[in-house]
Amino acid sequence: MPASDLVNLSGLMDDAKCFALVRQHRWPEGVRCPGCGSSSVIRDGRDDTQPARQRYRCKGCASRFDDLTGTVLAGHHQPLRIWVLCLYFMGLNLSNRQIAGELGLVASDVQTMTEQLRRGLAAKTPEVTLRGEVEIDEVYVVAGHKGQPAAVAKRGDADGAAGWPARRAAARWKRTSRPSSA
Repeated sequence: MPASDLVNLSGLMDDAKCFALVRQHRWPEGVRCPGCGSSSVIRDGRDDTQPARQRYRCKGCASRFDDLTGTVLAGHHQPLRIWVLCLYFMGLNLSNRQIAGELGLVASDVQTMTEQLRRGLAAKTPEVTLRGEVEIDEVYVVAGHKGQPAAVAKRGDADGAAGWPARRAAARWKRTSRPSSA
């Protein structure tokens, strides 16, 4: 992992740096409209409650959006730095209870946050497409044949293969017939 991809934890405590981090990861080639995908976007002020949150207006479709529109981070009462820290702690494999203790939140709020973050991350996972030659490592061997080559060879005989319907019928007859009582 290159050093530029590492996140400084002390830098996540500032809302402006958190929004800059989201912008950097969401739009590495520049801001695009989430509605039409256009790159002809202009800045359109800042959010009233979160001054670090940039608003934009698309010249293509005239829609308005901000840094979090269309993400799992949009529309929540927790500040962005709490969400980013929660994601960071999830990466450290902390439990929801430990994350709640670190962030000073109720465990049920953290449970909701982690579920939404996981759902959002899973939604962005690209579909796997196999191409070319595919190799398989494991082979399943029926336990009854393991180490018994004679039994395998016997089952492959013409007599054994031809007799399976008769054996099945005999087994069915044994299960369904009742001995007569004299």
